[in-house]
Amino acid sequence: MLKEKLKNYKIILASGSPRRQQFFKDLDLDFEIRVKEIEEIYPDDLKGVAITNFLTELKSNAFEGELQPNDLLITSDTIVWLNGNALGKPKNYEDAVQILKSLSNATHEVITSVCFKTMTNTVTLNDCTKVTFNPLTENEIRYYLDNYKPFDKAGAYGIQDWIGLVGISKVEGSYTNVVGLPTHLVYDYLNNI
Repeated sequence: MLKEKLKNYKIILASGSPRRQQFFKDLDLDFEIRVKEIEEIYPDDLKGVAITNFLTELKSNAFEGELQPNDLLITSDTIVWLNGNALGKPKNYEDAVQILKSLSNATHEVITSVCFKTMTNTVTLNDCTKVTFNPLTENEIRYYLDNYKPFDKAGAYGIQDWIGLVGISKVEGSYTNVVGLPTHLVYDYLNNI
């Protein structure tokens, strides 16, 4: 459906995330992947959605001057927001243990921003989903980390993994946003382009 509507665009997904790439395939889009290494550092005074907006625009700005007239670049960034703090990807195994302990028996927010950039226009959209974890034991946390190795995921977990099946009691908002891309927002934007 979108394929016909977007036939005059070259869609560029600037993400190395296998989950985001799969979502684009599942949306039946023709796209290419172009990834640039970006140091994901943001000003200390930014909070919540301002962080993900900043980072996704930082990623898109790395392509400034390279886009062709029919290119549509899409970048994205996700954080886990808990008690006024951004939880990104874990630095190592023990950091992942501590992150999951902090999420245990608590509700956090998963915030994702998506930036759509052409030569002449930049639009950034975002979504927020609340996720509640049951209490997690140390054994459950270490079992998950040892077997699923979620070290490339914000908040050190994937909702689609074992931990999501056994540990998450409530999701308020978009499930795909928690996986890493609010597909409903992407579809609506592309459908109305």
